[in-house]
Amino acid sequence: MIIQKATVSDAEEILSLQKISYKSEADLYDNYGIPPMTQTMKDIQNEFEHKTFLKAVVDENIIGSVRAFVQGNTCYIGRLAVHPDFQNQGIGSQLVNEIENTFKT
Repeated sequence: MIIQKATVSDAEEILSLQKISYKSEADLYDNYGIPPMTQTMKDIQNEFEHKTFLKAVVDENIIGSVRAFVQGNTCYIGRLAVHPDFQNQGIGSQLVNEIENTFKT
């Protein structure tokens, strides 16, 4: 697995991954109107303008992602997503650690 910075060209694959990853939460609460499920392609493309995205890649497929931005001295991390087939393997933790390290000064 490789963790690297994502680009706007990855937006479609990340959005698809996000919807697959958050489906279990939507199912659990019977609420498919949560932001990760309703986000559009235009919305996510716009996020690339002010957020840093990382992706976890296996065999050229994005299997995890996280995004963050800094405001003042605080790093805001959001929308951590790991494909259900790869969950509970520490990938989410690795993505969070890497995004935190990206913003260390």
